[in-house]
Amino acid sequence: MAKKITDDQPRTYFDCAKCPAFCCSIYERVEVKKRDITRLAKHFGVSYETAQRRYTTKWENERVLRRVKDVIFPETCMFLDQEKRCCTIYHGRPGVCREYPDRVRCAYYDVLQFERRQQDDQTVIPLVQITFREVKKAETTNDNEGGTERVWEWEPEK
Repeated sequence: MAKKITDDQPRTYFDCAKCPAFCCSIYERVEVKKRDITRLAKHFGVSYETAQRRYTTKWENERVLRRVKDVIFPETCMFLDQEKRCCTIYHGRPGVCREYPDRVRCAYYDVLQFERRQQDDQTVIPLVQITFREVKKAETTNDNEGGTERVWEWEPEK
């Protein structure tokens, strides 16, 4: 009897090669840890200090990858090849990039595919923007059912 070979990897429902690199472009920052900077230094054959100075910057209390102007989105990761829309340091990329999207689906890829089907145009790129806001959690009573529900509220920017 032949040995059965199985793949324990779950099926994925996205193809990064067909995406305009939303994950590299729509987040305002990609946090890097000491281990990531060490990986960058090794990838480029430079010292830790040189890698930190060349490829990262401080954002509030975080060390993040530098960003550059992008041809599609306002900004993107400095390591994104803007023509091919792929990572130029794939084997040296930070941990957060290695883990993304950490599930079998990518919401941005789903939006991309949906819009391309809706527009009947495989070249359409929906411009997605993520905006983070401070929110307050409150519980209110629903008069119709007498129960409580969680409500998330934020104050509009002035």
